[in-house]
Amino acid sequence: MGFLYEKLAKPALFLLDPETAHDAAVLAARAGGALKLPAWAARLACAGPQRTVKVAGLDFPNPVGLAAGFDKDCECYPFLGELGFGFLELGTVTLRPQPGNPKPRLFRLPEKAALLNRMGFNNRGAFAAAERLRRLGRGRVPLGINIGKNADCPLDQARENYLEALKVLYPYGDYFAVNISSPNTKQLRELHRPEYLEPLLDALLGFAASQPSKKPVFVKLAPDLEPEEIKDCARLIAGRGAGLIVSNTTVGREGLDRRWEHEPGGLSGAPLMEKARAALGAALDGAAGAVPVIASGGVMTPEEAAWRLEAGAALVQVYTGLVYGGPFFVRNILKHLARKESADA
Repeated sequence: MGFLYEKLAKPALFLLDPETAHDAAVLAARAGGALKLPAWAARLACAGPQRTVKVAGLDFPNPVGLAAGFDKDCECYPFLGELGFGFLELGTVTLRPQPGNPKPRLFRLPEKAALLNRMGFNNRGAFAAAERLRRLGRGRVPLGINIGKNADCPLDQARENYLEALKVLYPYGDYFAVNISSPNTKQLRELHRPEYLEPLLDALLGFAASQPSKKPVFVKLAPDLEPEEIKDCARLIAGRGAGLIVSNTTVGREGLDRRWEHEPGGLSGAPLMEKARAALGAALDGAAGAVPVIASGGVMTPEEAAWRLEAGAALVQVYTGLVYGGPFFVRNILKHLARKESADA
């Protein structure tokens, strides 16, 4: 089955413009989720050894999840849940609809097993996402909802912008990820600064604490901060009881051809691996075991997923690895984890 993807499906998809290919994949997943036979076939083909873990009070069938960015509008997650994932993170969703940045805004770098994107939180807004989540119902695995700031929202109004999005989406997520780290929304990464981050966390966590069902909140950090800055952010976030996701895409261009030097956007995939590893280590140091840390960014092989978990991550997320590795990527990770666990026993 993996051979068919590598030799037939992947070359066909890679002939398309990257954003067109992504839209086609979302459309196919929507159709697959509406039909029993494709969903059953995907579940059978993509299932791997399960390894139940409990993180932040939630039960995950396995520790491998889909990072935000694929199902931006919360429309195809029922089918994605059949691909072997232990959880899915949807979005990024903003309070109000927005078109994102001008096209072209998504690029493949196959020679580096990487993607470069400057999508800019293109989505149909929190109210539309909530309606789809209500209509489609619960998924087979836990759902995280990633929320972001509208591009036209000033920094001094960011707290209210995130809070209103959280209120709209709160009934539908199992956990929430606060995206302050995309490089594709102007000034967004300024929200790492304590004078913005503290009141933002107080508002979001205060709302969650006031609800009959208190749900976990995670903050997604940038990998381009200095290690001490990441430690300080992690210490602040953990001190308030929120978890961490480390990390988002990088604005670094180390090791790339010169043609990409001045191309704006966030880089993901293999070139991000070392930077994401370093960011994870700094975040784990800062959190000091007080809250769970989810590892993301540059996870392109089963061995790398295992490395992140062994380093101390509670869960691991993939996205670009799925683009290059195909629908059996998660199954391969789970098989590798099971073999490692058996060998270490």
